[in-house]
Amino acid sequence: MSDHLPEQMAGIAVFACVVEARSFTGAARMLGTSKSAVSKQIARLETLLDVQLLRRTTRSLSPTSAGQTLYDRTAEAIALCRSAGGEVASLLRRPMGLLRVTAPMTLGRLVVAPALPTFLEAYPEMRVQLVLLDRAVDLAEEGFDIAIRTTRELPAGAVARPLGNTSYLLCAAPGYLARVAAPASPEDLAALNCLRYGEGETHQLWRFDGADGKRSVRVNGNLLVNSSESLRDAVRQGLGVALLPDFVVDDDLRQGSIVRVLPAWTVRPPFGSSVSAVWLPDRHLPPKMRVFVDFMVERLSRASA
Repeated sequence: MSDHLPEQMAGIAVFACVVEARSFTGAARMLGTSKSAVSKQIARLETLLDVQLLRRTTRSLSPTSAGQTLYDRTAEAIALCRSAGGEVASLLRRPMGLLRVTAPMTLGRLVVAPALPTFLEAYPEMRVQLVLLDRAVDLAEEGFDIAIRTTRELPAGAVARPLGNTSYLLCAAPGYLARVAAPASPEDLAALNCLRYGEGETHQLWRFDGADGKRSVRVNGNLLVNSSESLRDAVRQGLGVALLPDFVVDDDLRQGSIVRVLPAWTVRPPFGSSVSAVWLPDRHLPPKMRVFVDFMVERLSRASA
């Protein structure tokens, strides 16, 4: 009997429509199918259960005692299935439900998190879980809908949409530049205390583009830290010069606590400069993901304008 369970379940759903509509014609209209298809489903279900479910006369159709018992026992389950189906359909039509997002620690804290209240006010049926991680994540394994990344390399098979670009700026505190010979060219950085982002002896070669061409300078310093905000704080306190993302130092530049060094030269980003939203490929992108990505595109483009 269990071999026919899927067929029985389909038949019971049709049977419930017949009982509720009190006719094959009405059930066919509810299901968007033909009267003959409904009749065949009921006949097949009666064969599988080896019991008569409907009493048919020329003027009426009603469930037998066995049919009424079957309907009473399955009506609640069928209603739950219909409700669940309706909720799933709603998810495919409008933004709602939980959205799990991950972002790097500093970008998430300074850019993504401040945008969430406005986003959630615009989409009150949504909930967002933001997880800040300074590492690559496995979207499928860890259950994230979207990852926001600045890396140059994206996961194999993932879909990405650029949200905006970030620039790296060479920065120092005015007090530090007053104590040392302010650099006139990238080569002068070799004599300064160059603070770096990272966890190992990496990114010691800083690259610049300017009117006089390209320059590469090997730098050294007494601080290596894997936090852009900690690096900025050290620069604020006059420890040395550092390459920092624009969104980390924008406020300091406006206030004058940090100034740009060698502003005529453009820094070639030590990391990816494009901020992207990354997700696993899906033929139908859920509205909750689509509206979030669109919102962040607008938010970042407005911030960089």
